Amino acid sequence: MHHVLIERACRTGRHDFDALPRNPEVDVRPANRSDLTTLAEMANRLVPGVQIGEVELKRYFAFDPESILTFSRKGKLLGAVAFLYLNHRGHDALIFDEMSLTHPEMGLLAGGADEVSAIYVWAIAGLGRAMAGLGNVSQHLSGPRYAAADLFAHPTTKAGRDLMVTLGFHGIPSFQPDLWCYQRPWNRLPRHLPGPRFSIRSQSDARR
Repeated sequence: MHHVLIERACRTGRHDFDALPRNPEVDVRPANRSDLTTLAEMANRLVPGVQIGEVELKRYFAFDPESILTFSRKGKLLGAVAFLYLNHRGHDALIFDEMSLTHPEMGLLAGGADEVSAIYVWAIAGLGRAMAGLGNVSQHLSGPRYAAADLFAHPTTKAGRDLMVTLGFHGIPSFQPDLWCYQRPWNRLPRHLPGPRFSIRSQSDARR
């Protein structure tokens, strides 16, 4: 996961992502095609090590317009978060380190009519009050298409790890190096039951 962290987000202490308060001052919505040029420039300027071309961004946007959510306030674009909505094949490929996270194959992504098995936080960048809209993002991801899917990310900096801890993510055992997961509250096993032996995905399979 690549991002620019608003330090205030970590100073407020630990939170559960799905319980974050909604912020009426920050508008979170699926991106418009007209936003993509600005978002590509913003990501490349603000996020260390990220090189996202406008053409590439448009390719994934065309496949699923809801894969990019923008943050704005009083009509000013503050940033965005991009997700990879993975199907079951993509979920397995993520856990077993069998997919490119910079150029993921389209066959690993869930189409609009497909069940979303896992959500990978691909990139997040923002200015000013952008991160105050994370509660609005969690509200969006509580919709019927996404609610059953746990979130995954790769924190690449100390700030990234701090944010993951703040939002309730944990490092998990997987073949994918340094993979972190936020398990949705309704997917968590009761404390008296043993956890999954290998991965979050194997737990999901065991319930079927």
